[in-house]
This record gives sequence, C-alpha cells and structure tokens, in this order.
Amino acid sequence: MFTLSKNEYDIVSLLWKEGRALSRTEIIDLSIEKQWKPSSIHILLNSLLSKGAIKVEGFTQTKKNFGRTYAAAVTPEEYAAMQFTKSIPKEAENKDNIPKMFFALINMEGVDSAILDELQTILDQKKQELRG
Repeated sequence: MFTLSKNEYDIVSLLWKEGRALSRTEIIDLSIEKQWKPSSIHILLNSLLSKGAIKVEGFTQTKKNFGRTYAAAVTPEEYAAMQFTKSIPKEAENKDNIPKMFFALINMEGVDSAILDELQTILDQKKQELRG
C-alpha cells in the first residue's frame, strides 16, 4: 500500500484519464494546469515507480532519443480501496468489522438496486473462488 503526494496523484490521474501509456513529454504536454520542469517530472516518475503506482509500459522515440512510456499500475478503485484501508482506525482492523464497514458503504447516498445487484454478483463470484 502506498499514498501519493498531490503532484504524484496528478500524474497518475492523468494516466487514468488518458487510458494509455504516456511518455514524460506527453505527461508534461497534457498537464495543462501544471508547469512541470523536466527534473521535477523525473523525480516524480521515479518516486511513482518505486512505490509501484506506475510501471514502465514500453519505449517510444522522441526525436533522436528513445524514452520510456508509463502506465498506471493500479486502477482508481484499487487506489481508493488502499486509502480506505489505511484510514481504518487500529481498533477497527478486526475482520469482524468488515460487514459493518460494508453496511456503511452500501448505505451511502446514491446506492441503488443496480449497484446492489452488481455487488451481489461480485460476492457470488468471490464465494465461488473461495470454495475452489
């Protein structure tokens, strides 16, 4: 599990939004609200790589040089789940509290029968996996 700084989150969000691997140059060009310096983006990308938030997807040619392309290593949902898990107070980490937390989540505003049907399908699939 990891936590991202605001700048790291901005980069990963861009990768999620674009839905494809991006080069450092593309990240700089597509970050309209940011004015990344090449040295800053290099540090941020290395930090994201070491955290496991992004991965090197391949290489691309830019002018005469080749550069790496980066893709998100986690989905937005996986990252949100990591942050949710990290925010659980130590006394609530007991597995017995999972149903209570699940209950709290499904009682949030906007949860309708379609979402509950999808959750039921996910639960049924997980049960099958556990049964082997």
